[in-house]
Amino acid sequence: MGPSRFESAYRNVQQGEVAPVYYLTGDVDVLKDDLVAGIVEAALEPSTRDFNLDVRSASELDAPGLQTLVDTLPVLAPRRVVVIRNLEQWRKNARVWDALRSYLARPAPSTVLVLVHGAGEPPDAGLAKAALHVDVEQPAPSVLRRWVEQRAQRAGIRLDAQALEHLVRAVGPDLAHLATELEKLAAAIGSEQPVSVEQVVRMVGVNRGETVEDWLEAVIARDLPRALRLTDAVLPQAGVTAVRMVIALGTELVGLRLARALADGGLSGGRLERGVFDQLRRARPVGGRNWELLARAWAAASARWSAVELDHAIRAAYQADLAIKSTTVSDDRATLRTLLLAMHVQEAAA
Repeated sequence: MGPSRFESAYRNVQQGEVAPVYYLTGDVDVLKDDLVAGIVEAALEPSTRDFNLDVRSASELDAPGLQTLVDTLPVLAPRRVVVIRNLEQWRKNARVWDALRSYLARPAPSTVLVLVHGAGEPPDAGLAKAALHVDVEQPAPSVLRRWVEQRAQRAGIRLDAQALEHLVRAVGPDLAHLATELEKLAAAIGSEQPVSVEQVVRMVGVNRGETVEDWLEAVIARDLPRALRLTDAVLPQAGVTAVRMVIALGTELVGLRLARALADGGLSGGRLERGVFDQLRRARPVGGRNWELLARAWAAASARWSAVELDHAIRAAYQADLAIKSTTVSDDRATLRTLLLAMHVQEAAA
């Protein structure tokens, strides 16, 4: 049995279903923090929380310290919660691992233990088997938008639909950055009225129609003048880099190549859109774009590209990525423009 997803684990916690031991892995630390907070809220009453919640870094604990921590009885409550972060700080042969595995074989009924592995760290197979393993990965676009809504409510504000959509398009799927922008909006605007798209534009500093997503849409539509103009508008924005733009374009081109292959295989219309959407659900690409809309866009745009043109574009994007990361190249804008022109030249040649 594989790991649970964040959405299902969080939903169960909200319904009061709390496991004796959690093991959280994955790269999205913001969601790990949300799940930890949900577990604490579900397991402990606010009145006794100060007495029954211990949050430690793994570096603070040795084997005896861990044993004492997990065996301590709750105070005026049926259970307590112990959160241990940064498990990767323990050396592989440290005695504390033996103490932890011994505890996991017979966890205390009055303790909820939450083990958190840092981002970028491979899961420990033994812990994954002994605990409720939750792999916290980048959420699907629909979940991402619900998260933004809930985070906004927590900050005391409400975004109208256009404001929420522009915020996600402007910032991208970086949850930490989204949380920061929501806090800024809450501090500047308050809760008297829903936040408008114009207020998001002013606060984030990104105009409508000038996001990375708008640039991608211009590229796949083969609108070279608009793509070149947006390159100059998007690249200087805070949080945007040429590497981010090329990686996003690479995902877009691979998706288009998939749509082109399905179309060449005989799919068209709604069947082509459904075929692309099914692949998106399996692959779960990183990004904030709605998968249904993305499948529709790729299916439509695939008619403008041949398989040969897309193969050339993917190779060109790969070369651009290498050039941007090279220490001998410093003009990212020129590299992106050269990439777009190379793709256009291939279109003209075809």
